[in-house]
Amino acid sequence: MSLRFFTFAAPSRFFGLAGALVPWFWAAFAMLAAAGLYIGFFEAPSDATQGDSYRIIFIHVPAAWMSMLLYLALAFWAAIGWAFNARLASMLARAIAPTGAMFTFLALWSGALWGKPTWGAWWVWDARLTSELILLFLYLGYLAIVAAIDEPRRADRAGALVAIVGSINVPIIYFSVRWWNTLHQGASVGIGSAPKMASVMLTAMLLMTLAFWAYAFAVVFTRTRAVILERERDAQWVGERLGAATSDHRTPA
Repeated sequence: MSLRFFTFAAPSRFFGLAGALVPWFWAAFAMLAAAGLYIGFFEAPSDATQGDSYRIIFIHVPAAWMSMLLYLALAFWAAIGWAFNARLASMLARAIAPTGAMFTFLALWSGALWGKPTWGAWWVWDARLTSELILLFLYLGYLAIVAAIDEPRRADRAGALVAIVGSINVPIIYFSVRWWNTLHQGASVGIGSAPKMASVMLTAMLLMTLAFWAYAFAVVFTRTRAVILERERDAQWVGERLGAATSDHRTPA
């Protein structure tokens, strides 16, 4: 039987799908991260000007990419949930936000570690750094507003408004190095242009990006399952699943 586009739109069906996929995403993350870190820290050569300090890019750049992509995913699912009253879409938005905030913090923190030996300062009010910091505040603002409102649907709508309006910051982050004269270097990998780095460096960066994607899916799907159980706790299917799980783990007398 062919799957329809909305087959897993119901929380009860998505719950089972996510549970089946999560272990695979964790396995993919472990393998990709191990390969990416090994190539980045042991196979890639030292940079001619920055020495070994540049190796932070194998964490910093993928984390920065993920921070922006996850915010767009957050805004997309929040908008779908608001426009179509889709419960699962709003649950996905809530599940994405903490992971996106974590990647944003990781991008800022690793950027500071890179900036100290490169620029001589942990932090400068550079256009890209400042807009990335604003992105962290947007994530935290979304999390704060959905946590402050007790009624879930009202909280989802308020959070969607913050997410949608805040999405304008993502292109500002991306194009900031083109629009303003900043200390932050331009993109080494861009759409429609050849990479400006050695192939071994690019391989490590792409492997780490895929690893972060796998991590994001694993954590977001796990968190979505928790949100589904919290919101659907009175539904019959939740009781049946929890009852089955309890009986499976019960030891015989």
